[in-house]
Amino acid sequence: MSYIGIVDYGAGNLMSVHNSLDYLGYENKIADTAADLENAAALILPGVGAFPDAMAALTASGLTDAVKKAAGEKPFLGICLGMQMLFEESDEVRPCTGLGLLPGRIERIETAYKLPQIGWNTLRVLRPNAMTAGIQDGDCVYFVHSFMAKPADAADLACVTDYGAEVPAMVARGNVFGCQFHPEKSGEVGLRMLQNFAKLTEVGK
Repeated sequence: MSYIGIVDYGAGNLMSVHNSLDYLGYENKIADTAADLENAAALILPGVGAFPDAMAALTASGLTDAVKKAAGEKPFLGICLGMQMLFEESDEVRPCTGLGLLPGRIERIETAYKLPQIGWNTLRVLRPNAMTAGIQDGDCVYFVHSFMAKPADAADLACVTDYGAEVPAMVARGNVFGCQFHPEKSGEVGLRMLQNFAKLTEVGK
């Protein structure tokens, strides 16, 4: 039976994602080798901390090429910093190159509100996709971040939230998805989105 792989490169909040998938009943595995990534039916790339530290950790893990290959072949979800890593570059701490799976860059949120943005905020769905099935404008999800994506292609922007500025909350292109919020910490709404993602695979419950 296949599984959803949670990429372990030393800079992600793995267990909360793992526990959510367990709760939903989907086979999943902490994936820390290229073979684990290759054999997974889908991948989730979590991330916590600063962008350059996470990219350095991914490079040190030796999994960068396997991550890029998987993102071209199977359902792929980046969460929080994992979503930001999908883009070409970031300004956080210092200029740093990302995975380049989506065109655009990461910049500090320009807002009069306190940073980081921590807590629940509402979604506005701009472009529905497989992961937003059953999600409505006004549904609340949980954020923890100070930086935001600036997609170069507006068609990649799926959902936004308001934090004194329009902040990208979700991006999607083909089989690649990114959530700036934490679906695994977002109650029933987040679980529904993870379930929608899992349904893109043949992974059994």
